[in-house]
Amino acid sequence: MTVLTATMILGVLAIVVLLVIRLQAPAPPALPASITLPDGATATAFTQGDGWFAVVTADDRILIFDRVGGTLLQTVDIAR
Repeated sequence: MTVLTATMILGVLAIVVLLVIRLQAPAPPALPASITLPDGATATAFTQGDGWFAVVTADDRILIFDRVGGTLLQTVDIAR
C-alpha cells in the first residue's frame, strides 16, 4: 500500500464520519398529548417556537399556548 492510497482511505473515512456527525437530526420538542381549543375553534395550521406553540383557527385567530402546561397565553385576531 502506498502513502497516497493510505491518505485517500483516511480522507474518505474522515469525510464519512463528519457527514454522519453533522447530519444527525435533533429530537423534536415534546408537545402535550392533546390541545384544548376554545369552543367553536377548528385548527387549520400549527407552528412552534422555543417554549410555545401556536394554532391558527378557521375563524382567523392565532392561539398561542405555553409548551409546558398547554395553557393559552395569547389570542391574536387576523385582520383581512
